[in-house]
Amino acid sequence: MTTPNGSNGSNGKDDSTTSSASSPFTAEGKKRIQALEAKAVAEATVTADSQYVPSVSLMNSTDPFAILKQVDGRTDLSDYEEKESVYVGRSVPITAGGSLEIPIQVGTPGSVVEYAVENKQYDFGFSITAERDESVTIVKEKSRVDASKDGPITGKFLVGSVPCWIRFKFDNDYSWLREKVVSYKVTVAPPSIETLFAGRRRRAKACLRAVGDDVKSADKRRKAANDQLALLESELEELRLELTKKAKSLQAAKDEAKWCTDRLQVRTKQKDFLENRLENGWEDEKEREEVESEKEINEKEERENEEKRRKALADALG
Repeated sequence: MTTPNGSNGSNGKDDSTTSSASSPFTAEGKKRIQALEAKAVAEATVTADSQYVPSVSLMNSTDPFAILKQVDGRTDLSDYEEKESVYVGRSVPITAGGSLEIPIQVGTPGSVVEYAVENKQYDFGFSITAERDESVTIVKEKSRVDASKDGPITGKFLVGSVPCWIRFKFDNDYSWLREKVVSYKVTVAPPSIETLFAGRRRRAKACLRAVGDDVKSADKRRKAANDQLALLESELEELRLELTKKAKSLQAAKDEAKWCTDRLQVRTKQKDFLENRLENGWEDEKEREEVESEKEINEKEERENEEKRRKALADALG
């Protein structure tokens, strides 16, 4: 999208030092102005095509044909007609505090948009923007204009990249009481078929440079990613080996812990058994003591009985 190539128009006054042959109001003068405009448009078209840069969305698209559609424009030019499109609005009201937007879609690269805006009285805000993909270009910044005093607001600009939405906006936010009325005429003049042929070739070359640069950038990033991948895979393999060693160490620690636990359980039981024996003695010792105790009792009873018999015998002999 180029910047506007136009002005608010001539003031209509003749300059006495200017020859009639070069005056813009003569046929020759008009032809000369038209030739200059055509040359300016052609140069702007060449510049726009040569500086064409695919949008981010196109460069990120996985469809290889998406970018070709942008470069080719119309895929079939066999039935192409160099026909102007004219959009006219007469005495269109703009409510107080409101705005009016005229969206116009341009589908042919190299088209020239020419506009003229008039109003009978009072000023209003006027701006032009162009929207393509995710980008917005300001063609004409918003400003307060009054065609009733300054004459028709006119301008002309080139549309280099398509599809493109041109939005003419009329603002009446300066006034909350007074309605404004505007008239406009927008003409979209498509380029010649020769211009389209040359333009898509220039865009293809510009796009080829962009694709080539992106190939270099992507390849550089791919190599860096592969180096990073190799490094990470090496580090990951080291971590796997370390993890295997740690797993073996972990299992050994678990086995050691289990062995120690089992051993402590056995030793605890042994300790309890030994302390119990030392404190309470052994069973066979108890049995022996019981036998000896019973023997002593029996022997005592035997002695007592013998003593009784002896005493009884002594009493009897007495």
